[in-house]
Amino acid sequence: MLKTSLAILALALGAQTVRAETFVLVTHATGTEGFVQILEKAARDAGDAVGAQIETFTNPSGDLADMARTIEAVTAKGPDGLIVTLPDASVLGRALRTAASSGIPVITINSGIEFYEDVGAITHVGQDEYVAGFGAGERAKAEGATNTLCLNPDRGNNAFSERCRGFFDAIGVEGTELETSYDLVQIRARTAAALRSDPEIDSILAPAPTLCTTAAMAVKDLSADLHLACFDLSDGIAAGIKSGEIDFTVDQQLRLQGYLPVIYLDLYNTGSGLVPSAPTLTGPAFVDASNVEGVQALAGVDR
Repeated sequence: MLKTSLAILALALGAQTVRAETFVLVTHATGTEGFVQILEKAARDAGDAVGAQIETFTNPSGDLADMARTIEAVTAKGPDGLIVTLPDASVLGRALRTAASSGIPVITINSGIEFYEDVGAITHVGQDEYVAGFGAGERAKAEGATNTLCLNPDRGNNAFSERCRGFFDAIGVEGTELETSYDLVQIRARTAAALRSDPEIDSILAPAPTLCTTAAMAVKDLSADLHLACFDLSDGIAAGIKSGEIDFTVDQQLRLQGYLPVIYLDLYNTGSGLVPSAPTLTGPAFVDASNVEGVQALAGVDR
């Protein structure tokens, strides 16, 4: 009996000394965007599955230099893994390489697939933005698009430019890349002005949710009949697809981008460097009138 009691005590003490892994998620989002909430929830869900603690940081200022400083501060604390979005490797690369060289496994997600190896990441989880844009363009062309406009709210984010470039290449036109901002009034006004200035434009790519729903308003203001393709999901986009104002949207399946890196980091740390040999592509997937009902139930939560 004494031996059994001692054995149980030893097991209990041993269990108390096991330290849960800590993984940190740092994104370029200011904190108000719907996509970051999906990423953070997915990471926490995966953390629960493997018994890891998840810490999250956004970038309220929107300045990527501040995001780099956040990565540096996180690195100094020595977490068991770092998960980061990579909108601009030229700004964030140094901080990420420092993290990787200090022994912290880094996984990039969402944007930056073409630069993940350069910054020292062990893998990337996301979509190839050019491929996604090209896929959207192929579909838009098949649905009648010939002369197109692509909205870009942030030229510092390479993902938007790549989506536009792929879209234009698939349709086979030079296209017009219209620089906007995230200001809804400005997006609406500039989109309408661009459409008035070129009556031959018959299609628009809006590579972000707020761009999409606001572009739909601009099209409606002009009573125009245009093909509208978008990226990502929101209640407004789902409603637009149902009403016929939006033809389809590209879903990059954000839950996979938040969930899988936590699983990969746990496997890497416990499996002697076990990691996929190539980036994990989570998109493009398409949401249109045929499947929007089922997807909408998950929009903003898990999709």
